[in-house]
Amino acid sequence: MNDTLKKYLPERAVASCLRLIQENEVNLKIVNERVTRHGDYRKLHDGKHQITVNASLNKYRFLITLIHEIAHLVAFEKYGRSIKPHGIEWKKTFQYLMLPFIRPEVFPTNVLPIIANHFKNPKASSSTDANLSVALKRYDTQQSEKSYVFELPFGSVFRIHNGKLYRKGNRRVKRFECIELTTGRLFLFQPNAEVELIKD
Repeated sequence: MNDTLKKYLPERAVASCLRLIQENEVNLKIVNERVTRHGDYRKLHDGKHQITVNASLNKYRFLITLIHEIAHLVAFEKYGRSIKPHGIEWKKTFQYLMLPFIRPEVFPTNVLPIIANHFKNPKASSSTDANLSVALKRYDTQQSEKSYVFELPFGSVFRIHNGKLYRKGNRRVKRFECIELTTGRLFLFQPNAEVELIKD
């Protein structure tokens, strides 16, 4: 497991992550990319804990995702299954587990202030934090041709992962109104949703 983790995590995070995995008896599966999520946690019928994380994530996003999922496990075990999945108990647990990693030996110095700010009140997904997404995207090994919704000019047409086309509209508080071209229905998109620009 140690050699496997070295491929996916920052070097100075490997030993601590291995310890968390062993202490919590996690069955870690590294899987091919899923579009809708970076990772997940499930308690199996036999009582074992399974965490899956996408293999395609860069090492910093992999670390955040792994600790995010371990925080679910630890919070459920400590506070019971009736807590909200991303409620206050999970947030406190995530902050506590992540704190030892928020240091220059693990994250690049230009990312550290953004990480620290994110963990003042961590979100259900690191992808919903536009500043963090943009900062982490710089370290992707495969540079994507995709754009973030917030970067596109008003009126741009874009395609999402399932092939559907949308036209970007106005910003509504945190999200952007976008019209699906085939149905004319209105959808709200996160600013940092990754999409393929068709025309502007």
